[in-house]
Amino acid sequence: MVTSRLDIGRPDFAVPWTPSETQRSSNRGKIYLLEPFMNQLVAWDSEYYLGIAVGGYEDPAAGKAQTADGELHIMNYAFFPFYPYAMRVVMFPLGLLGMNAIATATLAGSIIALLGILAGMLALYDMTRDYFDEDGVIRTAFYLLIFPTSFFFAQIYTEGLFVGLAFWSLALMKRKQLMWAGILAIFATWTRAHGAALALPMLIAWLSMITWKKPWRDQLSWKWAALGLNVLMPLGAYLLWRNSSLGQGWAAIQPGYFGRGLLQIPESIDSWIYSLDYAAATLQSGIYFSFEISAILLAFISGLVLLKRFPEVAAFSLAVVILSVFSGPGAAQSQARYMVVAPAMYIFLATLGRNKIFDKAWTLASILLFGMSAMLFSFDMWVG
Repeated sequence: MVTSRLDIGRPDFAVPWTPSETQRSSNRGKIYLLEPFMNQLVAWDSEYYLGIAVGGYEDPAAGKAQTADGELHIMNYAFFPFYPYAMRVVMFPLGLLGMNAIATATLAGSIIALLGILAGMLALYDMTRDYFDEDGVIRTAFYLLIFPTSFFFAQIYTEGLFVGLAFWSLALMKRKQLMWAGILAIFATWTRAHGAALALPMLIAWLSMITWKKPWRDQLSWKWAALGLNVLMPLGAYLLWRNSSLGQGWAAIQPGYFGRGLLQIPESIDSWIYSLDYAAATLQSGIYFSFEISAILLAFISGLVLLKRFPEVAAFSLAVVILSVFSGPGAAQSQARYMVVAPAMYIFLATLGRNKIFDKAWTLASILLFGMSAMLFSFDMWVG
């Protein structure tokens, strides 16, 4: 309704490069961003997920980018395969509706994202039902839905699917069902790079099967040792992808063009300094980065607070923060979106939400910010 009732001023000055990318003509020629059907759910990276689902990684419509090596690389390779391939599967039955391929892929991507976030809500319920009363458990899932950048769970982005896979992997770790947790962690890793960090909570869950205050040698068994192999499943999935043609394509385009990599600390610090200098002189950017930093601090503090009570959840959430904040030259953007996959935030907020004043204040503030961010996304402005 918003996009039908009003328009907004362009361009967007959220980050240094957005003024040139948020003009009215910026999407000209980008066929995957121009399909009218459910177009408000499509912007920015959605183009590549739709492109892979419809035309594959070698789709000529994807466009190429030149990296530091001087070579041109197809940009689709910068993105992980499981979400767009799942879209391709769901497109088969939806094809009976008679829509064009891009519209069908958009509908498929939205269905998958929404089912993923539903699964994530149920996983949060399962993880917290012995910690909260019924109201507290529902509140945890509710806070997941209304977080200011949680609107990405309904867009053609990976967050919804990833949350469903990763949160259920964590829930199964809590139940000590490490094999099933590892299988879900594999698919989570092929959805987003953060999935590889599930190896850390898996290790904690495996070690916690031993009561270390008792004679631990008597508790060791071949069964316990075999379960330890599940710890390697997320890392194995990551390495399998990384050494495949898709992973090699990612290495050619992602770090050099999109500026993301693994724990590139000096480059990340430079990125933050440059971006915050820009934000200090630009009001729109200052507001944008206030959300970025607030989300990082909330996720980090939540992880620290929950380390004792929810060690697996806390360890994964802290890993998400560290891997995101120090992800390379492009680190100083998209953080508020990256943090939505950190489950510790919702449990910590739900703990604070036992206080009715906090619950009402957070709900009101979060929904208003959610609405603003969703509106900006619908107009193809940059919100992460």
